[in-house]
Amino acid sequence: MYNVTLIPGDGVGPEITEATLVAIEATGIKFNWETVKAGADIIEEEGTPLPQKVLDSVRKNKIALKGPLTTPIGTGFRSVNVALRKELDLFACLRPAKTIKGVKSKFDDIDLVIVRENTEDLYAGIERQVDKDTAETIKRNTRGASERIAKFAFDYAVKENRKKVTAVTKANICKFSDGLFLEASRTIAEKYPQIEYEERLVDNMCMQLVQKPELYDVLLLPNLYGDIVSDLAAGLIGGLGIAPGANYGEDMAVFEAVHGSAPKYKGLNKVNPTALILSGVLMLKHLGEIEASNNLYNAVCKVIGDGKSVTYDLGGSSSTLEMGQAIAEEVKKLEK
Repeated sequence: MYNVTLIPGDGVGPEITEATLVAIEATGIKFNWETVKAGADIIEEEGTPLPQKVLDSVRKNKIALKGPLTTPIGTGFRSVNVALRKELDLFACLRPAKTIKGVKSKFDDIDLVIVRENTEDLYAGIERQVDKDTAETIKRNTRGASERIAKFAFDYAVKENRKKVTAVTKANICKFSDGLFLEASRTIAEKYPQIEYEERLVDNMCMQLVQKPELYDVLLLPNLYGDIVSDLAAGLIGGLGIAPGANYGEDMAVFEAVHGSAPKYKGLNKVNPTALILSGVLMLKHLGEIEASNNLYNAVCKVIGDGKSVTYDLGGSSSTLEMGQAIAEEVKKLEK
């Protein structure tokens, strides 16, 4: 039995989390879910959207499944997601983007993996109000963190039999910060001669992905560019509703959907749970439960491909939970 921290999230988080647990538990793998709450809904009760007990639980269990959390824009708490990653030193963000038959998209052969540095860059939160008309944010990259994320990307490429890593920066403008990131990437690339290495500027990369995404494999990016490009990649495969994510540290991992909490849909039980279920696929793989991981992924593809038990965004009329239950039924068939 695996002890896993469960953070249901807020907004639509609890709904997609419920559907995800139904699908994951259909694999027959036993879990002890330690539920802890975080996010906007508990600020009044706890005085913070990220209580210490959440961090303590993840540190103890070493693994967590997390629903989306609301991040205030412009004012207030910077980001629960960013704070969680920094507090636990979850330095590597992995966001696969792969087309699924049955999801409306202009492409049918996307298979990209975004590897995003999670702890530095503009997300370090080094900001100040210079005067009433001027504010500034400092972009901070270090060699240690840059080499660490580059090594993660190349190790992932080797483990998953990927062929190429593309480092993406704006080093022609940010010559020191992004220049350092490139230096670190080149240093690590030399140690992996079996993996092709190339570099792209982020603006050109966005155009390339829209025009010819089949040329790319693993993309290695600093924090801000990784956030932006992973959403672009999600658009290539049909949207954030099918985009999973994982955050890895040296000995901990938190699995989450890429999309946000969509508060306006809270309580409607209509949001697509696929992204979090696919994050569960990544979690099972991380745990070494390869057969269960594959079965869950194949069940998701079968349900979406059939198009009968899917949510409104996929052309169906099923609820969030009903889609999770349909995936669970397909998992059980594959487990027999």
